[in-house]
Amino acid sequence: MKYMLLIYGTECQWTDEERKDCMNESLRICDELAAQGKFIATSPLQPVTTAATVRVREGRPLITDGPFTETTEQLGGYFLLELADLDEAIAIASRLPPVTKGTVEIRPVFTLEGLPPARSLQAGSIGPNVRPFLLLCYDDEAAWQEAGEAARREAMAKAASLCHRLSETGTYLRASPLHPAATATCVRVRNGKRQITDGPFAETHEVLGGFYLILAESREAALDVAAQHSGLERGAVEVRPLFDLSGLRSSIAIS
Repeated sequence: MKYMLLIYGTECQWTDEERKDCMNESLRICDELAAQGKFIATSPLQPVTTAATVRVREGRPLITDGPFTETTEQLGGYFLLELADLDEAIAIASRLPPVTKGTVEIRPVFTLEGLPPARSLQAGSIGPNVRPFLLLCYDDEAAWQEAGEAARREAMAKAASLCHRLSETGTYLRASPLHPAATATCVRVRNGKRQITDGPFAETHEVLGGFYLILAESREAALDVAAQHSGLERGAVEVRPLFDLSGLRSSIAIS
């Protein structure tokens, strides 16, 4: 089963040297997982000061600077892995360097039929005119439950259609919904002891429901894509540029 490991932490807690060591150790673990056929993708994200959030209310798009949630620990990166079960995901999360200062939220990935084939780009292989962006889709699960199954299926079909339009322009990398927030598991390590809690990292009205990984010429172009997400009437999309890993490694997949 595919799992997304979301890395949350406080950006100011890391020195530049610690951050570099963290990335190198994380990439070493990715190499190990790749050799076992369990690795799919990873990337740190640029700082939260680069984030922008899109909402649609009463038919009008609203764009604000900053991340979706104002919390002490912010999303700093992700791993996408193919694993046997949650226990294996917890074991891997416990080994990742950020878990000693932050939180790793584990979410099972929902398989959505009809998506275009995912593309894997190597760090440093992206052309000079585009850069990768992660579009994080936050949903009001109660509102979707009230809307009913037909509305949810229609929204997913529209999301898949958007992915195909992006694929036709060469800007699609991958996308997927996540299983409900009730399936989330958070892992922390403090003083050498592992702490595991059920539920998502942040208790908010709207919770992370899925993602798109795309290429765009600019943040504005990425925001234009985010504004086409079919769930914006009942949620929000946070747009974050990915961190360029080419200075550390040229062989790791970022998507």
